[in-house]
Amino acid sequence: MSVRNQRPFPEGGGTTYRSRAYPSLLPWQVRERRFPPARLGRRGLNPDEVYAFLDRVAIDMAAVYDALAQSRRETLRIKVALRRWQSEQAEGGRR
Repeated sequence: MSVRNQRPFPEGGGTTYRSRAYPSLLPWQVRERRFPPARLGRRGLNPDEVYAFLDRVAIDMAAVYDALAQSRRETLRIKVALRRWQSEQAEGGRR
């Protein structure tokens, strides 16, 4: 199976396993990443290395988007609770 077709986490979502051996990518690492030329007799870059790197970027991007979605859900939950509390306080002051 090629590196391109491997999926490190379930298709349906879930959390990404992290370890010290696989730290998250930083923007400067993406900008400065260079790929070695393909082996003798071929032109361009080694496709397996490019696909492996792109998969890693996609994994990190998915983790960021998941964290963002979770943060937005938590923000909405807090806003709803605050509005409910404010309504309860306003009703209590009118009595």
